[in-house]
Amino acid sequence: MSKILAILVLAAAFAWPQLTLAHSPIFDCSDNGDGTISCEGGFSDGSSASGVAIHVQDASGKAIEELKLDKNSEITFKKPSQAYKVTFDAGAGHQVTKDGKDIVQ
Repeated sequence: MSKILAILVLAAAFAWPQLTLAHSPIFDCSDNGDGTISCEGGFSDGSSASGVAIHVQDASGKAIEELKLDKNSEITFKKPSQAYKVTFDAGAGHQVTKDGKDIVQ
């Protein structure tokens, strides 16, 4: 029985890196040039990010808007007038933050 357990542990050790990489978050935002920002999210395995929380915060981390990605894993919101950042928050290990100054047309 201990040989089977050792084989399972070894197999899990080799499989773990592939499992953790199989569901990495992907998130991008762009300035639409009309006073709005559009963002799109997803996962590296192709799964939908519909319903994932999007946090728009000012430079100090104070919430400006709390949103969720739509059925197409997209969102459009009014561009904040102050410095801001946008966070895709699908839970621990699945967060991506974009600084507003890096969001361009």
